[in-house]
Amino acid sequence: MKRLALILCLTVVISCSKSDNTYNCNFLFDVNVNLTVNTNLPQFNQLNFTGSSVYVAGYGNGGIWLHRLNSSTLYAWDASDPNHEPVSCSTLGSLDGEVVTCGCVDENRYSLSTGYEYAEEITQPCTLKPYRVEDIGNGQYLVSN
Repeated sequence: MKRLALILCLTVVISCSKSDNTYNCNFLFDVNVNLTVNTNLPQFNQLNFTGSSVYVAGYGNGGIWLHRLNSSTLYAWDASDPNHEPVSCSTLGSLDGEVVTCGCVDENRYSLSTGYEYAEEITQPCTLKPYRVEDIGNGQYLVSN
């Protein structure tokens, strides 16, 4: 029994200490975010409709994408591609329905409904970086981390 426990411990230690260069989701900085969104204001009014999205510059690593999934769920994602170091082309700027696209050569695409890569086969290790969204009443939401 002790031998089995020792083998399990060694296996865990060895597997945890292995360096995996293909998986690195540490490109984005932990930037403090504190944004109040009022859907009664014109710039956020379309978030009252299911499936709509709004980009807000000046927050997070590359701005924030807000996405209304349904009547009760609003998502907030960092608008910087999590599979790139932050550079000018890594901001997810092109919106097609619920899909945003990275401006770099690889044109990574992500779903604002799930945060996952938008592709038939998932090839990128990192998902969009989410932010907490709190409904504070009267059409207002607090986006933070």
